[in-house]
Amino acid sequence: MLTLISYIVDRTLKASVTAVIICIGLSLTSHQASAAEMNAGDVLQDCDVCPEMVVVPAGKYTMGAVKGKKREKPAHEVTIAKSFAISKYEVTWDEWEACMAAGGCKREPDDHKWGRGNMPIINISWEHANNYVKWLSEKTGHTYRLATEAEWEYAARAGTTTNYWWGDKLKKKYANCRKCGTKWSGKQSAPVGSFPPNPWGIHDMHGNIWEWTADCWNPNYEGAPSDSSVRSEGDCTKRVVRSGSWYYYPKLSRSQSRDKFAADLFSYNIGIRPVRELP
Repeated sequence: MLTLISYIVDRTLKASVTAVIICIGLSLTSHQASAAEMNAGDVLQDCDVCPEMVVVPAGKYTMGAVKGKKREKPAHEVTIAKSFAISKYEVTWDEWEACMAAGGCKREPDDHKWGRGNMPIINISWEHANNYVKWLSEKTGHTYRLATEAEWEYAARAGTTTNYWWGDKLKKKYANCRKCGTKWSGKQSAPVGSFPPNPWGIHDMHGNIWEWTADCWNPNYEGAPSDSSVRSEGDCTKRVVRSGSWYYYPKLSRSQSRDKFAADLFSYNIGIRPVRELP
């Protein structure tokens, strides 16, 4: 009798384990398929403390400017061969502190008494920004990283060809920059999502805080890749930043505007907006 009972229990446990494995497998397959089938502007979030990510479609665009600063030239066509996702907002204090609590981010930056919560994280170096995306990758099993400079501009433009996603001229209260007409302008960063999103649903790509990209600094686009890949040659002690910030004038918040900071710099002007690769 005991032998029969043991046999039944053993078979039942094996069947239960098999069912769980099948369910997990189906869930993962379904998740991968749904991520691959998402459309431009769709939003995904891999965990409760992970940033919301907006799907950016594959396509082509003209990067840089025909008329503008030398560092923005020459204008050239770039191909985005595969869709990717980019953070809907700049990474917040809440999201950074989740990384700290898990041991993935070692630095607790100075918040300048501007508040935390949904304020953008500031005072992080390029290395610390990479620590954050590494933690996201390990936590979720997906590849998170810094955007390449070409990916960043493509996402900022969102299909537009003007200086800003809304047009060529500054529009008051559409961004946080010096003389942009907001209560934060020239004073401090604003809570993420304080301004309208671009056509793909991405917020704060003009102003608020500079955002680290993956690229080494080069003074212009001579020899730049046309496939949106990272530019790993040049002065890699400095890294390209995009977006402009609350402290700087509007011309530095244009979609094509670019600048550099030392990779080991901590500043109340600089934060992060990660990219997630899609299947």
